Amino acid sequence: MAYDWIIDALEDTWLKMEGAIKGRDERDFDALTACPGWSVRDIVNHISGAELLMAGAPLPELTSPRPSYVKNRHGEENEAVVASRRHHSASEVISDFRYATTMTLSRLGRLDLAAWEEPVRSRNGWRPFHQVLEMRVIDSWIHLQDIRDALLEPADDHGLGEEIVINHFEGSMPYVWATRTLAPEGSLLRVNLVGRLARSVQVQVRDGRGVAVASSDETPTVELTTAVALFWRRMAGRINAEALVRASATDLRGDRILGRHLADALCVLD
Repeated sequence: MAYDWIIDALEDTWLKMEGAIKGRDERDFDALTACPGWSVRDIVNHISGAELLMAGAPLPELTSPRPSYVKNRHGEENEAVVASRRHHSASEVISDFRYATTMTLSRLGRLDLAAWEEPVRSRNGWRPFHQVLEMRVIDSWIHLQDIRDALLEPADDHGLGEEIVINHFEGSMPYVWATRTLAPEGSLLRVNLVGRLARSVQVQVRDGRGVAVASSDETPTVELTTAVALFWRRMAGRINAEALVRASATDLRGDRILGRHLADALCVLD
């Protein structure tokens, strides 16, 4: 099947998430994460709730005042799901997680090619179903790292999910450079990622749009070298621009003002 890689990535990520939370006590589940206002318990409930919603469960109503960290309608829906399940014990959270993820994997395994490519409504408008599911991989993998960080047990077995996340963020760089950074016409950005999945990405503004370009000898307007882990954490909003720029693994060269605008613009997930 053309999209088995999505199923494999979800299964791999969810198995690792279950492994990270299995055997934990209530205090561990209450540990705060890098997601404002959310604990480990909330993140696991978010994953379970999202899968249940996709399977047709009704969206809960947010009965409490909207928290300050909720910025939009999508965030309000996420908060409603999490708040409705916040009273669940650790054992209930794990049980719900197993049920929801197992149900999703079983359902996806029965889909034919037409179903994977059928347009469905998403927060970004109508998208092929496989694109929506790819974003579920990205969301789940990043939240797996949120849980590991909150429990002070980061790990390097990042698997298929990490590859999908880094490829997705690489694909966002033309938009980040031209539209969010507002880099001028002709300006060239080079991003060098160091570590597992290392790569060099080049983007140039042409006719007002960011375009990925092949390697060249041209001196970049801005060159950012950093670790893969710092790159995805900034793109996902887990660290701020200052933390990225000041990290010992980061080297920012070229137009300093434009480089700082780039660091500010890198966060693409809300």
